[in-house]
Amino acid sequence: MDLLEALTQYCEIRQEAKDLRYRIEQTQRRLEKIKEEGVVSDTVTGTRKDGTIGPIKITGFPDPEYDAVKGMLKKRVAKLGILEDNLLEALNLVDDYINQIPKSELRQIFRLFYEDDLTWQQVANEMNRRFPKKNYTEHSCRMKHNRYLEKFQKN
Repeated sequence: MDLLEALTQYCEIRQEAKDLRYRIEQTQRRLEKIKEEGVVSDTVTGTRKDGTIGPIKITGFPDPEYDAVKGMLKKRVAKLGILEDNLLEALNLVDDYINQIPKSELRQIFRLFYEDDLTWQQVANEMNRRFPKKNYTEHSCRMKHNRYLEKFQKN
């Protein structure tokens, strides 16, 4: 796996983990809503105990729905654990590749963008804070990044 593949894979896994955390949160809210609402009721037509036919109101706790949502939550939490392990492996691989970059300036730009998950504007601001005598812009940081990847892919 080369640098570009490792970076792409890391970003994709990070986004997938973020999405899965969101889904877990939504599922937990749904589970809480089921608990809060407690009893559900429905009206059906049928024969009553006294033998007359008519509407019958049925009430109870929605055990099947609650169990299904709880099962889904457990599966998602387990999947998140596996995904976070994969994310850690990908981060280690990305960190190894970034450490192989010869110029310190580029290593810092790559770390800020990939590992710290900053936008290009935030990367430029941080680089300006670190090196006040230089003038980094969003565009200059992105171009240094892109030029290095182009050069790296040619080799």
